[in-house]
Amino acid sequence: MTDAAFELAQVNIARLKAPLDSPQLKDFVDGLDPVNADADAAPGFVWRLQSESGDATDVPVFDDEWLIINMSVWRDTDALTAFMYQGRHRELLARRREFFERMQEAVTALWWVPAGHRPTVAEAESRLLHLRAHGPTPHAFTLRTSFPPGTSVPVTGELPEGLGCSV
Repeated sequence: MTDAAFELAQVNIARLKAPLDSPQLKDFVDGLDPVNADADAAPGFVWRLQSESGDATDVPVFDDEWLIINMSVWRDTDALTAFMYQGRHRELLARRREFFERMQEAVTALWWVPAGHRPTVAEAESRLLHLRAHGPTPHAFTLRTSFPPGTSVPVTGELPEGLGCSV
């Protein structure tokens, strides 16, 4: 449990292997609405980035048309982790190599925001760049090395085998 004055923001980006309307990405695209509905109903879910389409696949990130973004806010790391590693999300996560290029730099960042704050894409890009440059810090961290709100002492966590956060 965390301080109710803070919520956990997360961003992850992925570089598509093919256009979203291609047969190669059909299972991914078909899974978006059900996975987003699962997230919306998950305990501890607060908010997610979406455009008029209902998802964020058409929201530009890093001026790269092959990158897609997922950004959301959760009550805490426990709520986010519980959602990530169960059900349809876990199934799509396990198949990520079919849909997305492997990227060498960090593609997922977490940070604490004041309750009620909704992060922008520019904020998310800044947090990812900070994580890439400095590693996990209270400004931008990972599930493996997280920081409680208002502290600088990392909390190291274990992730289920084979399901690291990188895309």
